[in-house]
Amino acid sequence: MRIALIGYGKMGQLIHQLCRKQGIEVASIIDPMAEGATNKRIDEDSMNGVDVCIDFSHPKHVIDNAEAAASFGKDIVIGTTGWYDQADRMEAIAYDNNIGIIWSGNFSLGMNIFMRVVSDAARICGRFDEYDAYAVEEHHRMKADAPSGTAMMLADCIMKGMTKKRKAVYDKPAGKLANDELHFASVRGGYVPGTHSVVFDSAADSIMLKHTARSREGFAIGAIEAAKWIKGRKGYFGINDMMDSIIG
Repeated sequence: MRIALIGYGKMGQLIHQLCRKQGIEVASIIDPMAEGATNKRIDEDSMNGVDVCIDFSHPKHVIDNAEAAASFGKDIVIGTTGWYDQADRMEAIAYDNNIGIIWSGNFSLGMNIFMRVVSDAARICGRFDEYDAYAVEEHHRMKADAPSGTAMMLADCIMKGMTKKRKAVYDKPAGKLANDELHFASVRGGYVPGTHSVVFDSAADSIMLKHTARSREGFAIGAIEAAKWIKGRKGYFGINDMMDSIIG
């Protein structure tokens, strides 16, 4: 498999290192600014012989990047976050160009296992009126988006299981929360790779579920696994589609 890296920041560089260890060829590194990039743009030269593109770039550029890569018939892994208000457009790119696109706010295999644990806990706690839920996500001060893509995915897991929660509130609440609102707070500071905590709370006790990323390596490993999975598939997929095919 030959990969093109779109974006050569910390994640792109880490994926490059892990590809070398796994014997996966990185055919091109596309970044208009980064030292070490082989190409400044997505064009015929940078796409030559590429099987799958992995995008960890910037929310402002991810749709344009996908359209450009798709025009060359390349399957794509989207690890960039903060573009989800344009999800319909991204889905259209996949189907209009007959390629495969897989996206996630978090490709960490551990996080995706955590999401399944949270889903089960929300379903169980949701059967008891005594339990409320809230959540907190923490990231380093340089993270470009808030809430994180992972936070939105976790909120969806909670609300699907705990059906009395119908709306996620990510901003500071203006006042008392409604019973159907789920507060998901964001904290930015320091060098935290990513910590997500989900709490199911009652007057009698509190159940906290927590996932802590020790480094970015888990995200990179998952993105490479997603590249292997999406190669040759057609359509628009989320990380859950890949996880379902692996573990059922």
